[in-house]
Amino acid sequence: MDNDLKKYKIILITAVLLAVSFGSGVYFGKSGDKVGYKMPTVKESTKIASSTIDMDSFWTTWRLLDEKFVYTHKDAKKIDNQDKLWGAIQGLTDSYGDPYTVFMPPEESKVFEGDISGNFEGVGMELAMKEKNIVVVAPLKGTPAYRAGVLKGDVLLEIDGKSTAGMNVEGAVKLIRGKAGTDVTISFAREGATLPVELTITRGIIDVPTADTEIKDDVFVIKLYNFYALSSDKFRLALRDFIESGKYKLILDLRGNPGGYLESAVDMASWFLPLGKTVVRESFGPDIEELVYRSKGYAIFTDKLKMVILVDNGSASASEILAGALQEHKIAKLVGVKTFGKGSIQEVIKITPETSLKITIARWLTPNGVSISEGGLTPDYEIKTTAEDLKAQKDPQMDKALEILNQ
Repeated sequence: MDNDLKKYKIILITAVLLAVSFGSGVYFGKSGDKVGYKMPTVKESTKIASSTIDMDSFWTTWRLLDEKFVYTHKDAKKIDNQDKLWGAIQGLTDSYGDPYTVFMPPEESKVFEGDISGNFEGVGMELAMKEKNIVVVAPLKGTPAYRAGVLKGDVLLEIDGKSTAGMNVEGAVKLIRGKAGTDVTISFAREGATLPVELTITRGIIDVPTADTEIKDDVFVIKLYNFYALSSDKFRLALRDFIESGKYKLILDLRGNPGGYLESAVDMASWFLPLGKTVVRESFGPDIEELVYRSKGYAIFTDKLKMVILVDNGSASASEILAGALQEHKIAKLVGVKTFGKGSIQEVIKITPETSLKITIARWLTPNGVSISEGGLTPDYEIKTTAEDLKAQKDPQMDKALEILNQ
């Protein structure tokens, strides 16, 4: 694998609306750089297309639209030939039926690149496509979205009055992000609610939390919020506090954790797994050899360790990799509900200096070969948290974890 690509490989879940969108499982490469695949040149691509399909229908449609189309609203945006080309390419990517394979025209591409560089200004919630809907993976703790009452699993219906029907995550990011101090009004469909929930959120500067620790009923609890650049170090410090506490029962709370760097997930798993044990497998298709990520073998804990990992439908990507590895290697039991199920990898390729193409190129498999994308991880103990539980400030998932460890 190209070392430059590997260096930038992250597995964030699609789009973090810190008013920004993070790529989910993304390679950043030059045009044509791709693992196990040679990108055809323009000349080769033209030859492939012309030998298999008749392009006359495309150009006939283009001509008829130019000749006959009438705008029905006087304030409708007038499109030029460049807009038509971007739209045609978007239609091509949409035809693959993969919500994570998208073409980004200049404005969306600029937003995406700015997000990756770490401009944390916005509302602080993570979005992903699920069953053709834009869904909240998790609001980040302490952010405007969190304070406004956005919940995991909320489905976006409208953004400032504009319907999200047919919109992709990048399009939603473009509408939601903005300068700190300005407002955005979002309408959500929410489980258990008969009417849409409308929230006006004031954008802000986002300070992303990493980890918290506490002791509950003689059990050490680590709450991990993400797998970003500092997460590995924060997790190591939390484990140090765990060891110094003299406790041997550990709860790792990954609920609402949308993911982050692959390398962070592998590093964290290495504290519990012997050298060489598989953490995650990367599958590029039937004709390409898998890439296997293995434990670095820190393995500092003995058989005395008792561990539970809390997961929910907001646990995604790197969270699923870590939880899946420790579950299948029988280090930890999972408690909660099924995880989000985001286990694919995208590569971002520059098409022009101003536009980008994000393509799904591989999928993540657990050590036993389970595809994370196909339904997520199933917990060993399925415990739901109801709206009534939240109102009463009850946490039945945490209670179950404590019960298991204190048996």
